[in-house]
Amino acid sequence: MEHIYGRDRNQVWMISLEEMIEKESLVRVIDAFVDMLGLQQFDFIYFQLNKEGRPPFHPATMMKLYLHGYQNSIRSCRKLEKACKTNIEVMWLINEQRPHYRTIANFRKDNAQAFKGVFRHFVALLKGWKLVEGKTIAIDSFKMRTQNSLKNNFNQRKIKRHIDYIDNKIAEYQQVLDQEFDKDTKDKLEHNKQKKDIYQKVSIQLKQTNDGQLSTTDPNARAVVFQRNSVKVGYNVQAVSDAKHKLLIAVDTGDVNDTKALAVMVEKVQENLGELEEGIKTNVLADKGYHSGRELKKCKELGVTTYISPKESSSSKTNPDFAMQSFIYNEAQDSYTCPAKQNLHTNARWYNKELNNGRLPYKVKTL
Repeated sequence: MEHIYGRDRNQVWMISLEEMIEKESLVRVIDAFVDMLGLQQFDFIYFQLNKEGRPPFHPATMMKLYLHGYQNSIRSCRKLEKACKTNIEVMWLINEQRPHYRTIANFRKDNAQAFKGVFRHFVALLKGWKLVEGKTIAIDSFKMRTQNSLKNNFNQRKIKRHIDYIDNKIAEYQQVLDQEFDKDTKDKLEHNKQKKDIYQKVSIQLKQTNDGQLSTTDPNARAVVFQRNSVKVGYNVQAVSDAKHKLLIAVDTGDVNDTKALAVMVEKVQENLGELEEGIKTNVLADKGYHSGRELKKCKELGVTTYISPKESSSSKTNPDFAMQSFIYNEAQDSYTCPAKQNLHTNARWYNKELNNGRLPYKVKTL
């Protein structure tokens, strides 16, 4: 008996890439889907060619590469570049072309809206094929990390802490220089002044965003609470699934807080699906993280029925006798009945409350 040995590396054999790809491989579906799209309608850049300069890669080539990456959890542009040289399915899919990783990254950056248009078109195809119906949908979120480190994510409190520290170091160095000139101390003083200028510029950018925080590497990323209450920079991705075949019909990188995302995602679903069949009304399922009176009201105005677990109020833990559930709302009188059986009426006054974390002020209505 002998061991199994493979083919001789030096053996020359006549075979094409077409023969090396299985007939039921998913890359064949990706290839057929992109070829039938008609990418010109989605306003992809580099579709129209200039008379001069180096010709670009066709948008269909880059789109096929990205869809293969999404299917196989390859998000890195450098890994996609490597796959073009080492993965036989990718070589077949894009005809052995080898785009640079910067070209791959720029294609995704410059065609963000076009990608959304392709996804919307795909959802419309699913609806036409009766694979989704929009009768019952479920909304949930998941966290995704980015390449932006936590030290390159700033809020006003963090910037102030850095500037205060630098001001103290500058004062120390100036005190040393007042007594005796030292070149190393002088260099440290200039270095800290440059750092202070950088933080002051970041502070100005932060105020212009009106968002409370700023990420310098990835401007769209935010500080998000991940597992075990660890804070990292990333995205809080919202996803909507249709109940019929569990297919995604809407996605968005929304706010870090789920309580503001419910109505926005319902609107995206209605935009992607268009008009539903006669007699079908949408039911929305979500966990208690989406429970918000404001969002429930918006969903009612959008004509959908929501099923959400009620969120336990903080007052029910700290003082059970005055929990929100103990106050009964009287719609006819627009008042509340408190646990002591007394009626509480609004005084119709509104107050501004400035938040400490740099966000815009909001208004609170009191009883």
